[in-house]
Parts: sequence; structure tokens; C-alpha cells
Amino acid sequence: MLPEVTTDEEWDRVVPDDTIMRPGAEDLCARLGLVGAPLTRYPEGSQAVYAIGDRHVLKLFPALDARDCVTEARVLGHVQGRLPVPTPELHDVGTYVNGWRYVLMSRLPGQGLATAWPRIPRADRERIITDAAQALAALHALDHEPLADVLGPGDWDTFLAGQRAGAVDQQRKRGLPESWLEQIPAFLDSVTLPATGTGEVRGPALLHTEFMRQHLVVDPDDGWRLTGLLDFEPAMIGDRAYDFVGVGLFVTRAEPGLLPRFMKAYGTTYDPRQLLAYTLLHMYSHLPWYLRELPAPPEPTLDALAETWFGQDLS
Repeated sequence: MLPEVTTDEEWDRVVPDDTIMRPGAEDLCARLGLVGAPLTRYPEGSQAVYAIGDRHVLKLFPALDARDCVTEARVLGHVQGRLPVPTPELHDVGTYVNGWRYVLMSRLPGQGLATAWPRIPRADRERIITDAAQALAALHALDHEPLADVLGPGDWDTFLAGQRAGAVDQQRKRGLPESWLEQIPAFLDSVTLPATGTGEVRGPALLHTEFMRQHLVVDPDDGWRLTGLLDFEPAMIGDRAYDFVGVGLFVTRAEPGLLPRFMKAYGTTYDPRQLLAYTLLHMYSHLPWYLRELPAPPEPTLDALAETWFGQDLS
């Protein structure tokens, strides 16, 4: 049985602790008729996620994150079979005990792209980038209206205004030095984002919001073929460019030539300053972490940073 989790403090105490989570996962597997298969917890991700043998994955959501469970299930059902890359098949969604919810889905073959990336030859990396871009374009092309009742933010302009108002404080809490913090207001004021946040001509889109190597799966036994796109719980409806924050920071990661290749396969080129603005306005923005993980700009300015991470250098 799993204890009730309705606060951040309870979440921090319970969810990361596998000695608490595993008995509940095992009990739920028994209730779902999945007794006997090995139960392996994935080390990544914010929620407790378990592989059940080779065929199933169980994702657990406490009451605090009940909305995320609904989002995950609805989006999985919506995108199933409609993208050029596989997504987990939704098998079941329901409630457990003490406010807990679960999603039971199929397990995709292969391994996480983040783990596999160092071993992948350049030519295969380029093909993966092309395939990933086409998958994102297909996701953005889907009709999002059937999901409007469960996906936020509702009003994109209001969402961006709130993110803009808190942008400096968010990065200050993350530990960003003052020399960077003082640049943020003027930089954001200087960047023109779509007036309605709707990608102008093409309108709003279904966004993954965390399109990154950690949520892409490849199969090394099948020529490093892209075999999966995962984790739809943070999905939103909004401007397509917002998804390119994850692309630039966590997929192409300033590796020369990869972001231009991605954008060409996707079908749209975005301005580097616009993408850095969305980086600062992103729900989970953590600029100090990105500065540690990605190449440093030639000078400590946000304009230089935009070009370093999101520029269109084809070299």
C-alpha cells in the first residue's frame, strides 16, 4: 500500500524511496494480473515508473499529481498510431489507494537515446535527428481540440505573461549569477514572440514540452532506429517554438550542424533569440544547469548564448 501524498514535502519523502514505492507497485501489479514478471524501476523521471518484464510499463502518480495522470493517459490515447515513431500503447488507467493513480502502457523496444548517444556513429545520429524532427512535426500537426479540456495553459498569452513576471526570480532561485540575471528583463523585452502565442499563421499545436534525448528511444540492434517517443504528462497546447527549447538544449545540444538539420526536416527555422526567450519562459527553466551542461558562449551575454545554443551554423 502506498501512503497519501498531497504536499511537496510528502512527495520528496515518498516517491524517490523505492522501499516505499515498490511494495505498492507489486500489489498493484497483482491486482492488474501481472504477477511474476520482473519489476524494474527506471532511475530517470520525476514519477515512479517500473518496467514489468519486457512488455509493460507501470507509471504511478500520487494525488498531488493526479492531473498529470489524466494528461498522460489522454495524450497517449490521442497520439497512438498517428506518429511516424512509436509511442507507448495505453493498456489501462485507473485509481489505486490513498489518491494514487496509475497508467499501464506497453514497453517500447530499445534504450534511451541519452544513454546510447555516445556510441552512435555520426551518420546514424544525423538520421535520428531527421526522424525525430519529423516525429515532432507530426505531433504538432495533430488536432489538439479533443485534448483542450485537459491540457493547459488555456490562455497562452496569460501563461507567458506569468512566466515573464517570474523569470528573474525563477533563475535567482536556481542560483544564476547577478551578471546574467540583470540581462533577462531587457532581453525578453527585445524579443518578439507571436502576439497570441499561437505560432502566428499555423495556429496553436499539441506540445510535448520536454522533447529530449531522455524521452526518445533507439534500438541498437536495428541500425539505431528511432523506436519510441515517451512521457506525455507535461503536454500543453501552445506555440510550436516552445518545443524547440527541449530540442536545442537536450537533443541537438549545440553539436555542430544538428539543429539546422532538425529544423530542415521539421520544416521551419526559428530565430535563436526567440528560442532563448522561450528557454527563459519555460515552466522548468534552469539556466545555471544548462550553462554547466552546454558549450559556453564566446562572451557572457544572452545574445551570444542564443547564437551558441540555437544558432544556425551549418559547420
